[in-house]
Amino acid sequence: MNKSISLLSILAEFFSKWCFDLEYKDIPNEVIDKIKLIFMDSLGLIFASRNEDYIKAIKQSFTDSGNCTVPGHLEKLCPSDAIVLNGTAIHGEDFDDTFEGTPVHVGSVMCSSLLTAAEYYKLEPKEILKGLAVGSELMCRLALVSPMAIHKQGFHPTAILGAFGASIGISKILKNSVLQTTSSLGIVGSMASGIIEYLAEGTWTKRLHPGWAGASGWKSAHMGKNGFKGPRTVFDGKNGIFNSFADSKIIPDFKKLTDDLGSYWHTNNLAIKPFACGTMTQPFIDCAIKAREKINDLNEIKSIICKVGEGTVHRLWEPLSEKRKPTTPYSAKFSVPFCIAVGLYFGKAGLLEFTEEQIKNRKILNLCSKISYEIDPKNEYPKNYSGEINIILKNSQVIRETQPGLRGGKLFPLDEKEVEEKFFDNLKFGNLPSGEVDDVKKFLETFFNDPDFSLLH
Repeated sequence: MNKSISLLSILAEFFSKWCFDLEYKDIPNEVIDKIKLIFMDSLGLIFASRNEDYIKAIKQSFTDSGNCTVPGHLEKLCPSDAIVLNGTAIHGEDFDDTFEGTPVHVGSVMCSSLLTAAEYYKLEPKEILKGLAVGSELMCRLALVSPMAIHKQGFHPTAILGAFGASIGISKILKNSVLQTTSSLGIVGSMASGIIEYLAEGTWTKRLHPGWAGASGWKSAHMGKNGFKGPRTVFDGKNGIFNSFADSKIIPDFKKLTDDLGSYWHTNNLAIKPFACGTMTQPFIDCAIKAREKINDLNEIKSIICKVGEGTVHRLWEPLSEKRKPTTPYSAKFSVPFCIAVGLYFGKAGLLEFTEEQIKNRKILNLCSKISYEIDPKNEYPKNYSGEINIILKNSQVIRETQPGLRGGKLFPLDEKEVEEKFFDNLKFGNLPSGEVDDVKKFLETFFNDPDFSLLH
């Protein structure tokens, strides 16, 4: 061992050894239950976005075919392309799971990767769950190392950290050795990427990030298995990911990767979204829906002031001109003013509330024009995602509403029935015929016992 490499500089190797040693019995039942809920949510979202233009564009771009199923489509693809398409579909409407600490979208990366692996390698259900568990936990722990720092540097955390989750998850099902897994993580560090410039014009690139991360994980794990070498200092080396993709003013805490590993599972804290938009907009929508019940006429609103965490401003509030009048339905999903206006106007914020029609809705845009923000130094972001709005009416009455945490998150989790309702709503949104709905339901019910991919054809 090179003596200049400290104990902390073998973090990738440390995590790889934990991954290699992990048995199915080591995964707590509540973590398995959470993973199954995330899979249900993710599968429904694959179908929800199957007819969207961005899915059609990606599918038409592929030059290879293969034997891997893409739910909701007749075509079969090679493994990496199947992962790209499924991961993009899950994350495409920003309705997929998220994580409190630094928002990363685990299901879109891990479920797309392991869904393909399960079919390609005819995996036993316990192997699928082990792959999902180790990759999900690595993503969550990496997200806690340096909260907000990756976003501040201009990168999308899911795109960067997801590549490592997929790599170690696929390494697990390939039964890679500790050395092979460590190299795989080192390799995928050179594949990870994803800038947040999509915010400038509400374009489609963010949607692609989880699928690309998953495909990178697939490639890197197979390279590592076959002897290709990658740096084991990929996490904390001089040019590792936290010195390359993260704001250096935020000091990384690498103990988050190793503390209580195996005894405490951050995967269990994954949040399932109730609304089809950006993570930190969601508490404000809950505030708006609660306030809606107290307002007889929305025209009586004079102004709305929101108390926000400083770390959310550059993505969800600025430039304010764009956030008050989003140029695309996708941009609207990352506008707190638009999301609040939708909550006030419709009392909900599902897939149908973020359309070309609604971003031109004058009543919604009028509400948006009245919404502004103040930075609250007491806001707990990124440790907790909360919301506070103060609505001033024309008669000077003030309606104050708060949401103390993310609904669907660790403080206010959705129950299985709510996730199941969301799942079937998403199948309906994807225009799935009733006979196919029955097949998809059966596939979901049997996937973690005896996967039958013929049900998806």
